[in-house]
Amino acid sequence: MKSKIVLVTGGSRSGKSVFAERLLASYRGTKAYIATAQALDIEMRQRIERHRERRPASWHTYEVPQGLAAEIGNILNCTDAVLIDCLTLYFSNFILCHAEYDISEVYDLAMQELDVIMKSIQAVSCKQVIFVSNELGSGIVPMDAMTRCYRDIMGCVNQRVAKAAAQVYFTVSGVTVEMKGLQVILPDVQEDTL
Repeated sequence: MKSKIVLVTGGSRSGKSVFAERLLASYRGTKAYIATAQALDIEMRQRIERHRERRPASWHTYEVPQGLAAEIGNILNCTDAVLIDCLTLYFSNFILCHAEYDISEVYDLAMQELDVIMKSIQAVSCKQVIFVSNELGSGIVPMDAMTRCYRDIMGCVNQRVAKAAAQVYFTVSGVTVEMKGLQVILPDVQEDTL
């Protein structure tokens, strides 16, 4: 049986991580939590500590702020269900590590990174993988090119993960709904009719 991918998305502080943690807790077998945040300041250290306190001691925690494509296969081999929290911070770290590249190259490298992550998940069977990611596309167009690149990367990352996901959950103000089952699927149309 193929591994099951789930995407949990929403705005900042919407309750999506708490929902994702409860979803992971409902799965059977060994559980892993992949944390992508880096404690670069006091506020982030406190935020990371609050997340740690919520997790059961039985969950295996892996801190992977970079290099998830290289690590995900090994983590999946020792667990049944994985929560990756979150793609938003992971790709923020990714962009900062590739700041010397042209913006279009960073976008291409980010998509390649995501492709490797997704292929690694699809290469194993019977796993449950939950991604948490912020929905960034509902605000204004950012003024600087790097922030627009980040927003574009996250929009495409979220779309690709959602396409592969069996379920997509959206959280607003602590209320979560499943979106994939509600999606509208239109027939393909030829370009000249648009």
